[in-house]
Parts: sequence; structure tokens; C-alpha cells
Amino acid sequence: MDLILDTNALSAIAEGKPEIRQAVAWVGRPAIPVIVLGEYRFGVAASRYRSVYESWLTKYLPAYIVLNVDEETALEYAGLRGELKAAGTPIPSNDIWIAALCRQHSHAILSRDRHFDLVSGLKRIGW
Repeated sequence: MDLILDTNALSAIAEGKPEIRQAVAWVGRPAIPVIVLGEYRFGVAASRYRSVYESWLTKYLPAYIVLNVDEETALEYAGLRGELKAAGTPIPSNDIWIAALCRQHSHAILSRDRHFDLVSGLKRIGW
């Protein structure tokens, strides 16, 4: 099974949290949605450890697959947003994009955000 990292997972990896290492040890090359990369860079820009995290990202980003949004993603997003609205279970907009990429590529997501459990056809792995 392939794996997509949510922002909280990417942050935990960058911080060297031991429990996250176990969660990704079985994955060859995890994917990072461009949305996650944007959220992470936004957080880094406001961090007092900005230079440390920017250096980490420069060094380790090539080890990941960066998933871009395309027309197929937009179709997944529209369908998924409609499903969630009809079910009365909205989730944050950026997370709908991330979930759409997960469904598009048939990947699980590594995240602490339980609202991903509301997305049909998506497996969330927590840590």
C-alpha cells in the first residue's frame, strides 16, 4: 500500500518523532500532496526554527513524491465534496483536496486528523 502524508505527519517526521518513524518504516517512498507542502511551508515561515526546518526540507524533499493537482484531482474533489455535503459531514477544504489525491492515486493517508475517516474509500493510518 502506498502512503500520502498529511501535514501533521510531515511535521512529525521533520521533528524526528520516534513514533512516526515506525509508522512510515514499511513505506518505500511516501507522497506529499502539494497542498501539504504549502501548509508545511506556511508553518515553517512562522516558526522560530525556520532555518532548521527549511534546511530539513531542502535535504529530504527529494526522498518524497510530490503529488500535484490536475484535472482528475479536480473531478475527485468535486465528487468528494458533494458526498461530504450530502452526508452532512464537511471537512476542511484543503483536506478535501488531500483526500481527493488519496482516492485518485489509491493511497492511504498518514494523519492524526480523524475527519479523514469520514471519507469513503480512504484508509487513514494514525500513530
